Amino acid sequence: MKMRTSLSNAAKAAATIAALGLALTACASNEAPAATSTTDTTTASVTATVPALSGTLNAGGSTAQTAAQDAWRAGFQAANAGVTVNYDPVGSGAGRTGFASGSYVVIGTDDAFSATELSSTTFTLCATSDIVEVPAYISPVAVAFNLPGITSLILDANTAASLLSGKIKTWNDPAIAALNPGVTLPSTAVTPVFRSDKSGTTGNVTDYLSKAAPSVWTYGMVENWPTDLTGDAANGTQGVVAAITGAAGTVGYVDFSQTTGLGVASLINAGSPVAPNAAGATKTLSASTPQTGRSATDLAYDVNRTPSDPTAYPMIMVSYEVACAQYKDPANAALAKAYMSYVVSTEGQTAAAGNAGSAPLSSDATVASAVATAVAAIS
Repeated sequence: MKMRTSLSNAAKAAATIAALGLALTACASNEAPAATSTTDTTTASVTATVPALSGTLNAGGSTAQTAAQDAWRAGFQAANAGVTVNYDPVGSGAGRTGFASGSYVVIGTDDAFSATELSSTTFTLCATSDIVEVPAYISPVAVAFNLPGITSLILDANTAASLLSGKIKTWNDPAIAALNPGVTLPSTAVTPVFRSDKSGTTGNVTDYLSKAAPSVWTYGMVENWPTDLTGDAANGTQGVVAAITGAAGTVGYVDFSQTTGLGVASLINAGSPVAPNAAGATKTLSASTPQTGRSATDLAYDVNRTPSDPTAYPMIMVSYEVACAQYKDPANAALAKAYMSYVVSTEGQTAAAGNAGSAPLSSDATVASAVATAVAAIS
């Protein structure tokens, strides 16, 4: 029997986005540190007053970005004392809905807006239909489990799909044993744990399963876990972590930054087992291509889930930050541009990597350059 038990989303993440490497020269006058007025004694001309950045930025969305958002919020607010950043970790699906309705000025989402969403949605705070959507948080997603005494396993795509979908019933199943010689596997029942909420993390995981194990995972890429699969449902990343931590035999999918204390599987890619790691995530992104048919500032990617590099980790999450290309309210534009700019800057990406183990955009110069150009277009 399926238990759709919704566990609490325990994190109250405060985090958020801001100025491109604090690229003050690129991001406009509203990012200056203080109000100033100066006189040129040679020309007797007066330089215009430049206001300090101030106000409140309301953002929300991805729960997987929690640790990264903590780092971004801290760094940005330290440099901009007049700004308060609120981040509401409601999940990617709720974040996209909130961005459309105007509840959030900026969002984090683990799955890009689909073409259907873009064509059918009016974004309340935006002056045009164009959005700025850029990859900002590139992270491995781990198959995490709770088996006392076992901290690591090797899985191929078919076995991972069978575990997460409940097709494998016990942990000593021959398919797992064949991949892990020398490991004493218990006969403990397998209990899959999955997201109860609409989730971009779910979307990234099912995209991997559908492309790397199509004969086992037949549901395609979905953001809502299929209702006919058995297991325990939990709300948000933190809910899934709590469910896995709380019971032996559980297995689920979790952003790698949240796997402390859990067993973690390496996934076989191109014939070699690869543990979740930031460098391996970057290699998968580098083997991927931008989606076609989108605006110049909408940098959604088609992720290559079967990269040829045997050191690439394939089950990655390309998580996005989203803003209006043009806001109706100039105050929102100033805050969003500064916030987004900090997030994708070298400083912001380094802070996220240190706090969340993500792969910095600077690891791929081509991606980093395209992201910087898109964010600079916010007005």
